[in-house]
Amino acid sequence: MNQAPQKIRVWDLPTRLFHWLLVVCVVGALVTVKLGGNWMQWHLNFGIATLALLVFRVVWGLIGPRYARFHSFLPSIRAAWGHLRHTSKTQTRQAGHNPLGAWSVYAMLVLLLVQASTGLFVSDDIMYQGPLSVLVSNDTVSRLTSVHKLGEWGIFTMLGLHIVAIAFYSLKGHGLVGPMIHGDANTQQLLANTTPAQDDWRVRTGALILAAVLAWVAWWLSTAQFGGILS
Repeated sequence: MNQAPQKIRVWDLPTRLFHWLLVVCVVGALVTVKLGGNWMQWHLNFGIATLALLVFRVVWGLIGPRYARFHSFLPSIRAAWGHLRHTSKTQTRQAGHNPLGAWSVYAMLVLLLVQASTGLFVSDDIMYQGPLSVLVSNDTVSRLTSVHKLGEWGIFTMLGLHIVAIAFYSLKGHGLVGPMIHGDANTQQLLANTTPAQDDWRVRTGALILAAVLAWVAWWLSTAQFGGILS
């Protein structure tokens, strides 16, 4: 009789919630900006929520559990190339982000941080005005608006590459979606002596406090009277 594969916690609950909430906010921002009109208020709200989530992830990358911390998946060209060469030759992998995934995470964080931050200063001079656009010069608003519009193509590119990577690893038997939902991975698919990530009440309480502070800042930005949707 075959023994059921043992599970090990890889992704803590706060990291998983961040991931899926980010998906909702980014998709929501992309959809609402295409709808335009009164939907631009929702685009602004999704953008501010995205920025709050990104700040959470940056802080969590410094103080969070093992595999959520940045030092556990520092980007390396040599490591990424070696990973690509050996992906089809091994059935085991390291817990957390692999060397190629590390580059994807850093690129996505930087791209989305730039996109969400510049969105605070965007203005079309007709209907939409970012909440902080009145605090800078018109030339600055114009430049940041151009960066923001250009960044949309970068986001579509990164999302496409992300989906392709998920499909690729799924075909190789290394599912990425499941562990990001329930947090666990099969020990048979991981390197020997892999240590589980901490995911207890202390971790979750710390994340909740951080999230509450950032949610308040996001709410303040979305309701501030020095910008928003023009009448």
